Amino acid sequence: MFSMIPTATLPRVPSITPLFSPTRPFLRCHWHRPMAMTTRKHSFIPMSSSYQVGGTSKSVQQEQSGDDDNTSHYEALLKGGEQVTSVLQEMITLLEDMDMDEASEQVAVELAAQGVIGKRVDQMESGFMMALDYMIQLAEKDQDDKRKSLLEVIKEAVLSHLTKKCPPHVQVIGLLCRTPQKESRQELLRRVAAGGGVFKSENGTKVHLPGANLNEIANQADDLLETMETRPVVPDRKLLARLVLIREEARNMMGGGILDERNDRGFNTLPESEVNFLTKLVAMKPGKTVQEMITNVMQGKDEGADDSEGEGDSSSEKFSGGIAGRSSVTGRKPLPVRPGMFLETVSKVLGGIYAGNISGITAQHLEWVHQKTLQILQEIAFS
Repeated sequence: MFSMIPTATLPRVPSITPLFSPTRPFLRCHWHRPMAMTTRKHSFIPMSSSYQVGGTSKSVQQEQSGDDDNTSHYEALLKGGEQVTSVLQEMITLLEDMDMDEASEQVAVELAAQGVIGKRVDQMESGFMMALDYMIQLAEKDQDDKRKSLLEVIKEAVLSHLTKKCPPHVQVIGLLCRTPQKESRQELLRRVAAGGGVFKSENGTKVHLPGANLNEIANQADDLLETMETRPVVPDRKLLARLVLIREEARNMMGGGILDERNDRGFNTLPESEVNFLTKLVAMKPGKTVQEMITNVMQGKDEGADDSEGEGDSSSEKFSGGIAGRSSVTGRKPLPVRPGMFLETVSKVLGGIYAGNISGITAQHLEWVHQKTLQILQEIAFS
């Protein structure tokens, strides 16, 4: 996304190591160059073959459109970067007069971030999170763990404040995404399904849980999954795995389980890639080899590898063109195997077996595949 932006003009956060030292060098947060726009406009000289009298050639229009997009991204990033820098400076001001040891330093930083973000969240530029993510990438690239940690604290504070403005079931999904233990997620789901309330966490702090409907939680997670999985490239594998776990655990907690009619909202035609992969799995004996195959696909390898070239390369034979190698029903190249769609496919087939409409595949084998997939996604989500 940022390949079109000159690196020298992007915001960089100085080292956080001396954040609490008496000299406060971190206060000198700055841009490498002045904030004024310095983008250069491209010169569009149409070739004679595309020259038109009384109009603009198509090639020129496309280049101008691309230049406008680049400029808008650049402006959004600069404005967002200015706000991130301003947030950091205000946090430093708040922390300057505090007498802290190493044990209380992290808590103080988190409180400062919550306070500063709380006042600014409604006035944030659209490029704030984009700039923040880019700064985090730079810190990771520079192997500056302290800078990365501070920026991630700010990001968590922003997400926390934005979550509070969301409907209850969306707030619950945000809480579940930050809950690594399966048992804790199940307890959280039970409490929100019972109406929510104020509870004490493991460290003694009070946590307010909103009341929410399990079906709405599962459906919201499923909608988010669909948005992520229908893209040629999955942007965040960890988040994807967490959303799959949330959807499956919320559905499992509803009374009817797999056969619950409220769960029957997915696709009506089973996806080709997932069916092909499932067919391959059930043809093998459950064991280590099958588990490794599932692990690789859930991690985005083999049949689950992202299609980085998009859908333009129709000649690629990386994936089967249809079910069991037959020609594709839609005539289009199917997407790679996706975790959410794969488990949805397994559930649909299991539901058919339990309803007595499908024979030849043992429910026990599919149940094993389902459980192993969830275990693998748990490791991916919170490793």
